[in-house]
Amino acid sequence: MLDSLRPQVLSILNEKSKSVDTRLGEICELLKSNVPYYDWVGFYFKNGDKHELKLGPYAGAPTDHTIIPFGKGICGQVALSNQNFVVPDVSAQDNYIACSITVKAEIVVPLFVNGENVGQIDIDSNTPDPFSEVDERFLEFINQEVAKIL
Repeated sequence: MLDSLRPQVLSILNEKSKSVDTRLGEICELLKSNVPYYDWVGFYFKNGDKHELKLGPYAGAPTDHTIIPFGKGICGQVALSNQNFVVPDVSAQDNYIACSITVKAEIVVPLFVNGENVGQIDIDSNTPDPFSEVDERFLEFINQEVAKIL
């Protein structure tokens, strides 16, 4: 299922007449609409020289977490580790920032430009333990393609 979305992702990213934020928002909507267990999809980016992430385009319920300090929550940990972080059960995580009581699992994949971690794609799921290696590879693909337009 995820691989069938690759051409649509590329098509969206290649629409140079649209702003980067518009294209990223369309990718978030595409993923949220087409992957049943992707309930919230968003991008966070490093906030200038500050050691924090700032919310970028997203699809799903509004969140209060528009700024996340490095090290805090799953996203903040990925900003420091530069590693994918798959959380099958958010209730088992000590350092977790709850966006919604309905969220059961989360996956965060860092986004690199020229070897620097500049942001990440963050997906919340209301389904327990839905993410597999297929999701990781698919989200890595998206971030590699997004990096080309940043």
